[in-house]
Amino acid sequence: MACRELKSAKPTAPADQQQLREQVAAILERVRREGDVGLRHFTKLFDQYEPESFLVSQDEKIKARGWLPPDIRKGLDFAIERVTAFAEAQRKTLTEFEHEMLPGLSMGQRLVPVESCGAYVPAGRYPCMTSAVMSVIPAKVAGVKRIVACSPPGRNKEINLGILYTLDVMGVDDIYCIGGAQAIAAFAYGTETIKPVDLIVGPGNQWVTEAKRQVFGTVGIDFLAGPSECLIIADDSARPDYIAADLLAQCEHDPNARGALVTNSEALASEILREIERQLKALSTEKVARTAWENNGIVAVAYTLKEAARWANAYAPEHLEVHTRNPRELLPLLTSYGSLFLGELTAEVFADKVAGTNHILPTGRAARYTGGLWMGMFLKVITHQAVTTRDAAVTLGRYSQTQAEYEGMDAHRNAAAIRLRDLQGK
Repeated sequence: MACRELKSAKPTAPADQQQLREQVAAILERVRREGDVGLRHFTKLFDQYEPESFLVSQDEKIKARGWLPPDIRKGLDFAIERVTAFAEAQRKTLTEFEHEMLPGLSMGQRLVPVESCGAYVPAGRYPCMTSAVMSVIPAKVAGVKRIVACSPPGRNKEINLGILYTLDVMGVDDIYCIGGAQAIAAFAYGTETIKPVDLIVGPGNQWVTEAKRQVFGTVGIDFLAGPSECLIIADDSARPDYIAADLLAQCEHDPNARGALVTNSEALASEILREIERQLKALSTEKVARTAWENNGIVAVAYTLKEAARWANAYAPEHLEVHTRNPRELLPLLTSYGSLFLGELTAEVFADKVAGTNHILPTGRAARYTGGLWMGMFLKVITHQAVTTRDAAVTLGRYSQTQAEYEGMDAHRNAAAIRLRDLQGK
């Protein structure tokens, strides 16, 4: 993996994580202790928002349907349709079963949805409307009975109309205009007006992420996501304008976003660096995108595409694009990514918005050990077994008794021995 970097990320000073942890812990504890009173305190403090109720009313839902432009509604409806189709296809790959694994010993598994989930839909720098789709539709396909959602108020002191429309049209049970660590606390512990949930999903800022980290165990979470990432593997057949556009699309998410390129063509790498500068100057979001690219962007040159693939696996990006003559040839070599985009026509933005695969994905090299949010995350794969013959019980009992005796676990030994005595007539 001896790639040569033409552009490297700047070293950054470690964030004051201890202070963040302590501040989030204080928020969680106060909401846990005071319920709605604590929720209102932090919502007023952080968002200058003091509603009569955090629960979004029917009138507000009707307003969203009427005020949202028709082409935006059409696009959101299309996204819901595509994400539903993909989640349903995933559901068909999972099966329940029961088999006789030994004579007289049956084992099986059931797929049982969690009872309730809370979807956090961010609306900070940009209100990402399809983030609601990515959290809610897999839960609905899985069969979750109670789905609630929250999203923070915008500058106009109300929930974003696009997010509200999306949540409403998907049939979310309750929608709350509330954000931050206090929203995660309400989902985890419950308040007088918000019932707690079993699982919390959805991306958010560092406060939301740290809150999810701290409530994990009280409730389940999907995973801990950080700033957005995109890595592109390219050869000399690639189009510099496409690659520059896709890298900057990720960089405009956040000043901490990460864009990276690894290629076996130094000429292409140099042209992409020039193209990024040209495109940056034309973006209305130049300030954010430029900060992210200048601080976190990487351009590396590999000797071969095989070496580039190894470099990509070590980087383990959230999004991985392949812009080569034969992108599918690299597929067997690529093992660590949140979602993969094969070919120059397969823009990451398509999946970010409407294609159908989930865009809530692992970051910070977590793709080494997990995939992204998907329908199966809302299902508990739970096992069962039944011993139906004396011979099977005797076989299992003998091995269990011997092991427990060796381990010194006398009550375990007795639980096996008491059956053996009975079954063997001793």
